[in-house]
Amino acid sequence: MRSRLLPLLIVLMAGVLLALGFPLAASVAAAEQQRVVVDRLDDAARFASLAQFVTETPDEKGNMPGESRSVKADCDRLQEGSARLQEGDGRLATLTAELCRYHELYGIRAGVFYRNSDQSMARAPGNWSVPADGEARNAYNEALAGRRSHDPHQVWPWSTGELPVASPVVRDGDVVAVVLTDSPTDQLRFRILRRWLVIGVGETVAMLVALGAAVRLTGWVLRPVRVLDAVTHDIATGRMKSRVASSGGPPELQRLAGSFNDMADHVEEVLEQQRAFVADASHQLRNPLSALLLRIELLALELPEGNAEIASVRTEGKRLASVLDDLLDLAVAEHATADLQLTDVAALAVERVDSWRPLAEDRGVHLGYEGRRAVTAWADPVSLSSALDALVDNALKFTPRGERVSVAVNDEGDRVHLVVADRGPGLADDELERIGDRFWRSNRHQNVSGSGLGLSITRALLAAGGAGLAFARNPPHGLLVTVTLPRTAPHRDAPPTAVSRL
Repeated sequence: MRSRLLPLLIVLMAGVLLALGFPLAASVAAAEQQRVVVDRLDDAARFASLAQFVTETPDEKGNMPGESRSVKADCDRLQEGSARLQEGDGRLATLTAELCRYHELYGIRAGVFYRNSDQSMARAPGNWSVPADGEARNAYNEALAGRRSHDPHQVWPWSTGELPVASPVVRDGDVVAVVLTDSPTDQLRFRILRRWLVIGVGETVAMLVALGAAVRLTGWVLRPVRVLDAVTHDIATGRMKSRVASSGGPPELQRLAGSFNDMADHVEEVLEQQRAFVADASHQLRNPLSALLLRIELLALELPEGNAEIASVRTEGKRLASVLDDLLDLAVAEHATADLQLTDVAALAVERVDSWRPLAEDRGVHLGYEGRRAVTAWADPVSLSSALDALVDNALKFTPRGERVSVAVNDEGDRVHLVVADRGPGLADDELERIGDRFWRSNRHQNVSGSGLGLSITRALLAAGGAGLAFARNPPHGLLVTVTLPRTAPHRDAPPTAVSRL
């Protein structure tokens, strides 16, 4: 569940951060550009105030009176040109000098242009003119109409081009010229990129913090669920004393833990009553049944030898005694506590195979061991030995003469598999789902002796030690029974009131 919930939270938080980050980045870029535009407008306004008092007008060639072509072409020779300009209006010299210093210091092209954009009052560099089209021309036209140019297009770190700003020069209420500046955007784009990097770092840090918070949050929410799942598994595998101590997590899950414990207590009580009833009933029935079988034997002495009715009653009585014995064994197996220890499963299997081999040979069945000779796992040796006996006995019952029953032990990762394979008639798929149920026997095997409790007892004995039991087909025919044992030390059951904490 965590693998599904955590990515969902991460995607939601990333979406929120991106939804906040993009507008913030755009706002930062707009603020940086606005600051530059305001500075350029202030500069243009200052140049316009100087140009407002320049009274010279251009001649037919577009040159100002006294203006030197050398000054117009190269601001580095302004000193020589300014001397001649002083013969006319000193304000024009001042304006020209300001524009040249402005261009030299900031690399920004600036000029004061008359309505005929080919004629300039002053400009720097001297070869610069108003473009024929583009954003600079639009700004120039707006200023001719008496308005400051609108904000230029937004500059992004990947943009190219310049940043034009224009301001009108007004004299006696009329626009006589336009101050036009055209700024390089390298520094502006660098500042925007640097601010974006800061935002990116902040977003990354925020994402990491949010990721840590999401991990803690999902852990806090899902830890009770994992505890409940573990305790449920313990109860399902027979450890009925497992309980959940609700000491953390959301209040709803704490209430669920309390309800779960109440349910587990009730289930344990019902199962305990069932076990007690089965054990008591079986025990109480054994004495009358033993007395009845004794009277049957006494009655048989007074009847002719080989009486069919007496033989039938004797057989049914013994069958009933076997069922009662199996019921007592099942009640004991379900109530018993496993004594788990590190056990050589292979050695135990070899020993039990040797014990059953004489009976197998008597029935004409070949019984043998296959697999490794030293494989250890955690198990209760007594319970495992009893379970293996039941499986081998069951295999020998259903395997015809001349066939083979094999017992094998192999390890796979942290598990050890004890496999009993026979060559009997086997079971159908629907019968495999029911095998191990109490008193269940296949309709095809009703003629074979047994109570239908052997595999139920085996399952109970193995479950007490944390082992599993699985059934499958053994191609081309037969049954394959696999006992799975843990190779690692199992967790000991804790007291009923503090098995697992939320």
